[in-house]
Amino acid sequence: MNATSITLFLIDDHTLLRRGLVALLSQYADLRVVGEAGDAAEALRLLPQLRPDVILLDNHLPGVRGVDAIAGLREASRGSRVLMLTVSEDGEDLGAALRHGAQGYLLKTIDGDLLAQAIRRAARGEPVVSPEMMGKLVAAFQSQGAPEPMPEPEAQEQEQDAAPQLSPREQEVLREIARGASNKEIARQLSIAETTVKIHVQHILRKLGLTSRVQAAVYASGGQRPE
Repeated sequence: MNATSITLFLIDDHTLLRRGLVALLSQYADLRVVGEAGDAAEALRLLPQLRPDVILLDNHLPGVRGVDAIAGLREASRGSRVLMLTVSEDGEDLGAALRHGAQGYLLKTIDGDLLAQAIRRAARGEPVVSPEMMGKLVAAFQSQGAPEPMPEPEAQEQEQDAAPQLSPREQEVLREIARGASNKEIARQLSIAETTVKIHVQHILRKLGLTSRVQAAVYASGGQRPE
């Protein structure tokens, strides 16, 4: 990420929408649009030279869905974060985007200031998902495996004994992660240092056998822990 600004590349087949996004994002001094494309093929030609910090990607593109283009875009511009910005509220699209490596999934109904905040978080490597999609995110993870039969009471007790034990502070941090808070926001909310939050997050992921904050948010919201 650039020291002074976050560079952006827009991929959307609607020219007027791209123009609107350029105008909107130009209001923020730390955000700079360096390129745009109307389809994935054009983007693949331009990205290797531009290498933006964040790629804003629509899902409905000519010839290929945005979610199916994510891997190629990341390969063409290594280090760029791909952030979906779409009208699709389909849970399968959401799940596919995250599986293919998207940093987040936002709906086009998002407020301008919230979009700018989400871009900044994505550029820092933090996952961002529109609040309206969190329920579908949980459902997408749950649907990855068929539900198992309820264990007998004795087996339930054994599972509880074997469950990872989070400290009270780690439980507080996990609740904030589920709320979508960034490390800085968690630090402010709990009155602790941001570096301390990072350590707590690492401990939570290790104890729960998870690999990302998105998985932690799903787990905290009642989703299944991935195998």
